Amino acid sequence: MPAARHPLLSPPDADPGRRRLLAAALGLPVLGVGALTGCQADRAAPVREEPVELSIFWWGNQLRAELTERALRLYTARNPQVTFRVTWQANSGYYERLATQAAAGNAPDLLQIDDNFLAEYAQREILLDLSGHVADSRLDLSGLPESLASYAEVGGRTMAVAAAQNTPALAFNRSLLRRLGQPEPQIGMSYQEYLSWADQVTQASGGKVAGTMDPSGDYRPFWLWLRSRNAELYRGRRLGFDADDVVDWFDLWQRARSAKSTPRQALVDRAADGDPSRQLVVTGDSAASFCWSNQLADLQSHTEDEIDLVSCPGPPSAHWARASMYWAAFRGTRHADTAVDVINFLTNNLAVGEALGIERGLSANLGVRRYVQDNLTDEAVKRSAAFEATLASRFGPAPAPPPKGHGKVRRLLTGAAESVQTRRSTIRAAATRFVNEAGAALAE
Repeated sequence: MPAARHPLLSPPDADPGRRRLLAAALGLPVLGVGALTGCQADRAAPVREEPVELSIFWWGNQLRAELTERALRLYTARNPQVTFRVTWQANSGYYERLATQAAAGNAPDLLQIDDNFLAEYAQREILLDLSGHVADSRLDLSGLPESLASYAEVGGRTMAVAAAQNTPALAFNRSLLRRLGQPEPQIGMSYQEYLSWADQVTQASGGKVAGTMDPSGDYRPFWLWLRSRNAELYRGRRLGFDADDVVDWFDLWQRARSAKSTPRQALVDRAADGDPSRQLVVTGDSAASFCWSNQLADLQSHTEDEIDLVSCPGPPSAHWARASMYWAAFRGTRHADTAVDVINFLTNNLAVGEALGIERGLSANLGVRRYVQDNLTDEAVKRSAAFEATLASRFGPAPAPPPKGHGKVRRLLTGAAESVQTRRSTIRAAATRFVNEAGAALAE
């Protein structure tokens, strides 16, 4: 998808028909801008005597663009002297383009970032330190869960604000399990219990359905599994695990493959492009798969079977309130106070919550979140929100955001797991190589 760019956003209610269409798509009530007030008392925005145009850049699809631009128009409606120059594109190539802009010193005033790059961009002093704005309440984080607010801190400094919350989850095909006469997976199942369940599903289907996908190369369940063993993916700038941990993880999934509880490679390859319509939990080739909690509605839209979520295997306390992505400001922006005020508005305003829905995940602000959840009508979206609400009271403490080098560590884990899956490497050799190369990547 080519980058989309809009030099000037139109007035907030320029297209009421489109507004109703988008609200209906998310199951949100159709309310006028004046029908809502913010979660906090309205504060005066920074005094601006001259017009201000802020550049803003994010990745996403057309729907995300429509909703985000609507939220930005709400800000301009309250602050007519502030307009936005919007650029967005698909995830592929986003960080390459952002890196080029940052290297040239012309990064956007506001940008979307995730925890793969938050620490790196903070340490390279590309991002504006927001700590002072938080200290004097110009940026109000009081409505966020403490662990979600702290998950944006790098070296004790607030470097971004969660745009939304999600968590890794296990998606399962409820309709398929009912047809097979098999029970649903449960929150809190141990990995041994989960793999036994997957084996039973495979047997009940006569080998036609794999009980589970193989996530041995996926850092999300690996991280949660480590936390269930009182380990971590990282300890500061170092790995929080050793080769023996990786051996145990790879061995767990090697035994699942040997029991044929995971899909054959041809099916895995078919689903590897990430297209939700091709995911095996949607096509009925697998009873369960690993995903982000906010992806449920997208998965559900591609099948008449009912898809639902439970936590990944292991104790729920291994999960935490995770930022699906963040809003951050460029350190070199000429309009720092205005940029921070926009982040504050996107975080704490109810009308913004209505406009954005849960496309990025649950609203970071708990008051906004409750309002949005109370007004959902789409059943898949309601299930996604209910899952997060159920798990929230059982979350453990949030770790620090991943350090610089995390992206390379993720790729190395995937490569090591694939070398075991294809029998190009023994488990011990792959685990040792991964730990050595991942440690070196973090030291760069």
